[in-house]
Order: sequence, then C-alpha cells, then structure tokens
Amino acid sequence: MADAPPRRYADGEVVDAVVVGTGAGGAPVLARLAAAGLHVVALEAGRRWDPARDFATDEREQAKLFWTDERLSAGGDPVPLGNNNSGNGVGGSTLHFTAYTPRAQADDFRLRAEFGVGEDWPLGYDDLEPYYDELEAFLGVSGPPDYPWGPPRRAAYPLAPLPANGAARLMARGCDAFGIRTAPAPNAALSAPYFRDGVGWRAACTNRGFCQAGCSVGAKASTDVTFVPLAERHGAEVRPGCFVTGFERDGAGRVTGVVYVAGGPDGGVERRQRCRAVFLAAGAVETPRLLLLHGLANSSGQVGRHFMAHTGLQLWARFAEDVRPYKGIPGALISEDTHRPPDADFAGGYLLQSIGVMPVTYASQLARGRGLWGDALREHMRGYNHTAGINILGECLPHAGNCVELSAELDARGLPKPRVTFTNGENERRLTAHAERVMRAVWDAAGARDVWAFARNAHLIGTCRMGRDGAAAVVDADGRSFDVPNLYISDNSTFPSALAVNPALTIMALALRTADRFLERARRGEG
Repeated sequence: MADAPPRRYADGEVVDAVVVGTGAGGAPVLARLAAAGLHVVALEAGRRWDPARDFATDEREQAKLFWTDERLSAGGDPVPLGNNNSGNGVGGSTLHFTAYTPRAQADDFRLRAEFGVGEDWPLGYDDLEPYYDELEAFLGVSGPPDYPWGPPRRAAYPLAPLPANGAARLMARGCDAFGIRTAPAPNAALSAPYFRDGVGWRAACTNRGFCQAGCSVGAKASTDVTFVPLAERHGAEVRPGCFVTGFERDGAGRVTGVVYVAGGPDGGVERRQRCRAVFLAAGAVETPRLLLLHGLANSSGQVGRHFMAHTGLQLWARFAEDVRPYKGIPGALISEDTHRPPDADFAGGYLLQSIGVMPVTYASQLARGRGLWGDALREHMRGYNHTAGINILGECLPHAGNCVELSAELDARGLPKPRVTFTNGENERRLTAHAERVMRAVWDAAGARDVWAFARNAHLIGTCRMGRDGAAAVVDADGRSFDVPNLYISDNSTFPSALAVNPALTIMALALRTADRFLERARRGEG
C-alpha cells in the first residue's frame, strides 16, 4: 500500500491499531504497520511543528518542546522533569534529543547473569542487531568507519562523522594523554544530504548546535521528519492535540477503543477511536500513569515499579582555547573504554562523551550546581566561550523503591498527578565516583582549569518492565501485555535494566521488533 495519501478515519470506524505517542517508540510502530497495509491512527498529545518556521536558534524557544504537565518529583535524588527528557509535539522527545545513537552492547542485556544484580532482558543483542542495522541506514547515522567497541558490525555507518567541535577536540587531547581510546560519536544527524524512499531528501547538518531546540533543517533524525512522514505516506493518520485518558474494553477484557480529549484541557472534546489493538508509546511516566489510572495490565504489580534514570555526571572546565560550546553537534566524541572498567567496585559501566551546552542551560547549572548568582554568575559567564564539558552515561540499577505512582493531587485535566520517586543507590554512587576520577584526570591532561562537577540523572526508564514471566513483568519480549492480549507497550518503560548507553536507538529497535512480531501474529490469525 505504498504512496497512499493520509487517510482520515471516523471515530466509529474500527481501525487495526491505535498508537499513543509519536516519539521514538510510537512512530516506528506506526510506520511499520501502515507499510504493511494496516489501518492505523496515532494520537499525539502535542501539536505538529513546522521545523523551518518554528525551530529557532534561540534557546528560550525550546521551552515549547518540553512536556510541562504537572508532575511531582520525590525521593533522595528527585529527578528534574519538564525540560529533562521530555517532548511535546509530533515527534515526542526526539524533537529535542541530541541525536546520540550508540548501540547497546551485548553484555548490557545480561546484567544479572554477569553481576548478580539488576535484571536480565528476555532478549539479547542478536535479536536487535538487524533492527540496529536497519535504523542506522534509514535515519542516516553519521559515525566512524571502524567503531572500536561492541560486536563486529555487519555494515559501516552510512555517513561520515560530523565535525568535531571544541569540546570534542579537548576531550580527545585529554584521553590520548591518559590512554583512553576515543572515536567520533554515532549521531542520528546527517553529515551529508541523504535520501530515503518514503521520506525524500533531508539536508545536511549546518552545525548550528541548537539541536535540543529542534532541528530547523531536518538534519536531525527526529521522528517528525523520518518515521512520521513515512507512515503518512503509507496511509496512517496522525492526530495532534489528542490526549488519551482511557480505554473501552469488551467482556473478555480486550481493548476495543481508546478514549481521548481533542483540543486541549480547556474546552477539549472527549472522543473515542475504536480499534482492534493499541500500542502505548507515551514514555516511562505517562504510560504507567495511564495504566494505573484504569487498573490495567497490572496483575504482576509491576506497573510503575523500578523507575530508573542514567547516572549522568557532567564535568565542566575552562580552557585557554576558544571553545564556543554552542557550536556543532553536542555529543561529538565518545569513549566506551569504561564500559566494564577493570578496577570497578560496582556493577555495569558507563560511557564518556564530550558535550556542548547552550548559554542559558549552562548558567542555570552554575546557579544550581555551584550556587553562583548575581555578579559571580555574570563574571563566570564571561568565560562561557572557553568552557567545555565531559559527560557520562552510566548504568542505573532497578531499585524497588524507585517508582511512578498516582498522587492525591489533581492536574489541570482533573487527573491524579504522577509522582516520580527516585534515589541513587550505592552502585550508582560508586560508579559516579569512579567516573569523576577518570574525567578529572582527562581534563587535567587536557590543560583544564576551574573544573567543577554537576551531578544529574538523565533519561526516564523502566516502570513497565518486560520479562518472561507474567508474575514478575508487565509485557513479554514482544511488548505484549501478559494480561490484555491486544495491548502493547512500545517505549523505554519496558526496559528491565537501564543499559550503559543512550536509549533512543534501542527504543526504536524494540519498536520495529514489536511491530514485526505483531504482524507475524496477525498473519497467523492470532489475536
């Protein structure tokens, strides 16, 4: 059914599937099902943006891309929400992700088997490898010809690396002196014009560096310029401004329709879309929240449990060189030499990456991390153009006390606000201490001064874990609910462990695999 115009389905019409969310987990499912000839509708809470018109080289403008619905953050290390790992609009969080797309390594999926802690995945690297291959080719990932870590690759990255920015050059200098291998980072941003059937030509990255504010030229492979147009080309319907609030079910407990409010919380209209299957792809907070609101798919008691957030310590420093940290792809250089450090006193590992930063973001971190304000903050910011950073992305174990729950407070829609509770455990603290020692040595070797650390956690993961046993997991390895046979989850809420790697590429790989397994089941006539 290629090249069909986007369809419009009536609410009373029964479609094959409704996909809730159009980010890294939802849009690939939508495209895959539509390409197979299925009738599919995506419900997206945010609006549709026009990159050329709406995405400016202005940091304040990115605020419109944040998910700012009211949420409560609790625990010993409450996770900042809003501008942290959220997304609002067709494209979801890929609208403002930094395009960092390394693959997980094979041992990432076997944490418990190797360390006796955490949780193993019910699938492995071999299950996802063909999807990693497919995604890198489809998205146009820019990367080095010989990536030094992980299993041997079956195909090289389709595009050459993006240019190294100031932070990348300094990190490379420090790592070379300290004996740590580095490589240009794989990024889902184009280093050259790129063509894909169903999508057309996309322009090359202009290195303006405001990737998190939305890519104005479409070089960053956010789903609004990749999977969504592909899905629509195959006849899928995407409905922006539609917030899902519930489900209709039959006597056997199967979902028969999705209830949503179209037009926003003020003056919105409640509508229903009938369907044969539903795919939840609303992320690690909204997906469990929706299930908890309706007591759905939770016979295991695992919905909302084992929330995780990567350890993401940043180490900033001042250099004599002109760095200009706002320029170029933010994460231009990577090292995975610390994936399993030989002197580790913790389980798992972490990767190192160079980081750029926009000025307002950096100033806000100075205020929160160093307590600088007023004249002291202004004085420090005069050296902004000589600032460079290194970041880690480290394992986070699934602790039972870290969770997403429903609070007693109601939001603007009259629904219970989600409360996110998070505290770093001893493993995260030891990993972070190890990483800080390594990064300080790298920066010392690179000639840094005025080095300071900003503690943070990044990415919202877990809360609807996958597994082999319905007594201990919400979905199986295919993303299918153990309790509701026509309910699937396709986002990072299903991760049993955090992986020592940025999650976007793995979310997309799982999404394509979930869609393929659904189609195989449908071809066999299984509901």
